[in-house]
Amino acid sequence: MAVVWIPPFLESLTGGAHKVTVSGRNLRQVLNSLDTLYPGIKDALLEEDHIHPSIAVVIDGATGHLELIEPVREESEIHFIPAISGG
Repeated sequence: MAVVWIPPFLESLTGGAHKVTVSGRNLRQVLNSLDTLYPGIKDALLEEDHIHPSIAVVIDGATGHLELIEPVREESEIHFIPAISGG
């Protein structure tokens, strides 16, 4: 199963867990699995069926461009990172 690292701003939805394992062959399935375990987490990460613009998704050390259909391997590591902005 894929390992998902939970950022601090979402730990309140996971009961404080900062790392969980879930199944899924793509990012959408992983998010659905996460939401089954922790209702509301998918809504916190998505905006109109797209990853929220303020969040970057890193799968196995690389940012993807396929959004929710980005492939996920059984041994993948997934990080949701708040995007940095400034001026």
